[in-house]
This record gives sequence, C-alpha cells and structure tokens, in this order.
Amino acid sequence: MIAVVVGTRPEIIKMAPVILELQERGLDFTFVHTGQHHDYEMSKIFIEELGLPEPHYSFVLRGESPGEQIGEMIIHLDKVAKVKKPDVVAVQGDTNSMVAAAIAALKVGADVAHVEAGLRSYDWRMPEEHNRRMIDHISKYLFAPTEEAKRNLEEEHVYGEIYVTGNTIIDALDRYLSVAEERSREVLESIPFDEFGLVTFHRAENVDDPQTLKDFVRILERSPIPLVYPVHPRTRKRLFEFGLWEKVKEIKHVKLMEPLGYLEFIGVLKESLIVLSDSGGLQEEVTHPKIRKHILVLRTSTERPEAVKAGFAFVVGTNPVVVLSTLERVLEEKPQLPETSPFGDGKASRRIVDVLEGAG
Repeated sequence: MIAVVVGTRPEIIKMAPVILELQERGLDFTFVHTGQHHDYEMSKIFIEELGLPEPHYSFVLRGESPGEQIGEMIIHLDKVAKVKKPDVVAVQGDTNSMVAAAIAALKVGADVAHVEAGLRSYDWRMPEEHNRRMIDHISKYLFAPTEEAKRNLEEEHVYGEIYVTGNTIIDALDRYLSVAEERSREVLESIPFDEFGLVTFHRAENVDDPQTLKDFVRILERSPIPLVYPVHPRTRKRLFEFGLWEKVKEIKHVKLMEPLGYLEFIGVLKESLIVLSDSGGLQEEVTHPKIRKHILVLRTSTERPEAVKAGFAFVVGTNPVVVLSTLERVLEEKPQLPETSPFGDGKASRRIVDVLEGAG
C-alpha cells in the first residue's frame, strides 16, 4: 500500500497528478494532509478545486516553531503508519512536512519515495536545502526531475534508486491550464494595466531581513512597467513591522492583491509580460510550453539551474540596480525562449506511478 503525504499548497499541486494517476489505475493508497499550513479549511477548498479526493487523514498542528511542528507531525504520521502499514510513503519537495513524513516512514520500516529529488541550491541559509538533502539520503526511490538533479544525487552517492521522470508541475499545468484561464477572468478584469509584470516575494531569508525588504520596495517603486503583486501573508506582516506597508500602497503602478488561488494565479501568470519572484516553483511554471515567460529570480542562488541554462530565468538577487537593469534589458531585448520545458514532457506522474505500483 502507498501513502501520499502533503502539507503545503505547492505540494498539493505537485502531488495532484500523482494522486489522480493512482486513482485512475485503481491502486490502493492513503492520502494524508499534515496541516503544515495553518489554514486547513483553505487547503480543503484547494484540494476540491483540483478534483482530488478528500484526505483520509489530516491533522491540526498546535506548535509554532518548526521543531515543535516537525515533532507533532512525526507523532501523527507514526500513528497513521502503524494503522495503515504502508509499503511506501511518497513525499514531494523539501518542507518540514516532508522531513517529518520521511523520518516517520523510515522508523516504521516503510520505504520513502521522494518526488522532486536531487535539487540543490548549495545555499545553506535556506532551510529547504537542509530538508531536501536529508530526505534524499533516506529515500529508497528518488524521482529526479532532470538529468542535472540525477547527477547531484549520484555525486552524493545516495543509496536509493534514481529515476529521471520530469517534474510533475508540468503535468499539473497540462491538466489545469484551461480551467485556470476560465477561473482567472474576473481577477484579470480587475487589473488596470494592459501589460504588466507579475511579482511574488515571500522567502524567509528575504522578507525577514529589513534591508532586503527595503531593497524590494525600491524595486517596486522604480519598475519601468506596471506590476501585479499578490502579497503573501508573511511579507505583509513584515512590511507592517518594518514601516514599509504605506509606502508600498502608495505606488500607483503596483496593483496589490490578496493571495490568489492556484487556478487564478496561473491565469494571471499566463497573461503577464515577465515575472519577478523568489519562488522555486515559479521557475518551473514559466517554462511550460503554453506559458513561456522570463523570470527574474530575486535570490542569490537557485536549485533550478535548468531554467537559467534554457534562458527562462535570470538569478539577480535583490540589489535594485542589478534587478532593474536586468529587467530593462530583458524587456528591451526579449531574448528567445525554447518551445519545450527543461522540466519534462508532462508524463512525470505516469513514470512515478509505474515505479510506485511495483513497489507498493
């Protein structure tokens, strides 16, 4: 039996094609939501939107710190594993939920299957870098999205079996893009610009640093094009704390929005001119053949070098001079983009379930 564990919305999106593939094949699986994101009601709506079954198990976490939450998740997942006795526990990515699920699986004698294995930023300030390395080294099945990710795993001499599958985000976009175009119409009508850049900014190493956040606000102020900016709750909180929120609200060429649902966000992404973001997943999403956008990565490192090599992504950090000069250059030169994604052909979930079916 296979257990599929998710805890955050990006994990739900990337595991959705795998869950639906398991369901379509009639395979026995248990779907677990760890409750890492506090607003579980929002996650439930999200799960319904993507046409997924309701989780068999879900938890409410009471701890505030990462350590407390990981501890709680391990306790909850250990209880589930003792009841369901999974042969394989499938996890995705690099969050605290996935570390907890992988450790719990290991301790009850289940094999760990890591979807999106082998990503490396080599930036130890990122908690995700610690998490993904730990998970990779205790996984029996490693589903690397690209050949580069496979090489990273081979260089680290992981003990598990490595499979290059592509990234399930491409599968998800294949499945949901037409629905997203329909669902985002109202949001797009509320945007007062004919052409715009799309902005996201939320990573702890960025928004928790007052100077980095000030630099980000300067980038917004001086942008040569209008910007649409759905504000992450963490970033909004820090903008208030550091006395920057009013300044951001006054920028006339920036349309501030509440966080968007996945389908609405993808619809807005498709209509944008360019993307500025510190997100990891967006570096993959912009490469989909029906989206094809340039992205300025507002970080000093990336665990998705494939997007850089293919010409989609530019790692620019958060220095306003560097970001704005690169933005102006890309807008002016409009560098050509490939027709295909470096992250696969949309059949990753099929390849992953082929392996899980034999393992579970």
